[in-house]
Amino acid sequence: MKVLVHINDAERWQEALATRLPEAEIFTSAAPADKRREADYLAAWKPPATLLREPVALKGIVNLGAGVDALLNNPGLPANVPIVKLRDAGMAQPIGDYVRYGLLHFQRDFDRYRRQQHARQWREHAPLDKADWPVGVLGLGAIGARVAAMIAADGFPVHGWSRSPKTLPGIHCHHGDAGLEALLGRVKSLVLLLPDTPATRHIIDAEALARLPEGASLINPGRGTLIDEAALLAALGNSAAEGRLRGALLDAFPEEPLPAASPLWSHPRVWVTPHMAGPTPLEAALDQVAEALRAFESGEPLDAVDPTAGY
Repeated sequence: MKVLVHINDAERWQEALATRLPEAEIFTSAAPADKRREADYLAAWKPPATLLREPVALKGIVNLGAGVDALLNNPGLPANVPIVKLRDAGMAQPIGDYVRYGLLHFQRDFDRYRRQQHARQWREHAPLDKADWPVGVLGLGAIGARVAAMIAADGFPVHGWSRSPKTLPGIHCHHGDAGLEALLGRVKSLVLLLPDTPATRHIIDAEALARLPEGASLINPGRGTLIDEAALLAALGNSAAEGRLRGALLDAFPEEPLPAASPLWSHPRVWVTPHMAGPTPLEAALDQVAEALRAFESGEPLDAVDPTAGY
């Protein structure tokens, strides 16, 4: 088996994969073009279209991340080549911690205390109990389900949403359009962990934001395309007056890095982080990649990406 690796720090991935797959020949995209064309499998994160077109008999692709939108939208993606992706690989824990931080930020009024500090105001706010702070989690895949469980274990009532029905212990599960409408109307914080698909782009638009209770907050460690930015800014209001939405903690954006001219940078009720919520733990990811490549080679059933669904 010949495996072509393309990712930042590809040499480290190459070396670590070689210890797990001693029977394989593993090389990076820095190899000569003749060698790249021989690849049976591609393990990559956001490969260029030219690289995707090079292998002449590619049997499978391992996407080295949970989001596959960049790969599926790549014009060089070969047709009918099965794709598998990382389906957690340790990312759920740091994403859950990011969400927990965001929830406490708003539930314990740290956003308001920060503004009071700048104004030299000494004023205490009576906090709501966690039990009175319902949280909505949109997306109940491998990561979303784990994050929802972590939040519930902290004492927050959790409402989860997915396209199709799901049952998760301790989570109030909703599905479909009616379920989304019901969820939006009852949560104080909304967490976005959906994939980027045609059905989810701008799922948080002006209509969705208007359904949230006054003073709700938004936390997005998922995909930047889930939010209509103009609608978000309108819901947030301006520096002089708080809008319908209390604040937003945003880690993902349609264009990354976030352009310097974006009004999100300077908005007083927006917190921007540089797509750092869920770093991929290398060792756990490598184990999953090796397992997927062996399954490809042996013909075992795969939990493959559905290009039509987008995940």
